[in-house]
Amino acid sequence: MDDDCTFCRIVAGDGSVRVVYEDERTVAFLDRRPATTGHTLVAPRVHEEELLTTDASATHAVFRTVETVSTALEETLDPDGFSLFHTSGPLVGTVEHAHVHLVPRFEDDDVSLSLPRDRLTADDGAELAARVRERL
Repeated sequence: MDDDCTFCRIVAGDGSVRVVYEDERTVAFLDRRPATTGHTLVAPRVHEEELLTTDASATHAVFRTVETVSTALEETLDPDGFSLFHTSGPLVGTVEHAHVHLVPRFEDDDVSLSLPRDRLTADDGAELAARVRERL
């Protein structure tokens, strides 16, 4: 546990959040500043800054919890869909405890997760795919 980490304090039970699910590896709680009704954060109990490069079992546990909670949110709220995202690194946020946002989506919500788009040329795609395959 990192005493300076808000999410570590939440995991330890010291926060004023509304927990919707918890198990031995993860905690899922409602976002204090939700983008939509039901916006939930899923975090590992262990302080990790990066979800995708940590121990694979921790990553799997988080995504199993995402699946469990999304099923309950689906049954509770009947959303039109979900947006799911994880961001990491110093450019994307202020919380240095790995977590996933699970955002129920509704036809009339004002959530915008648009990304600027470019075109991937055949040559660039083939070259990048080859480089990635070399690392797998």
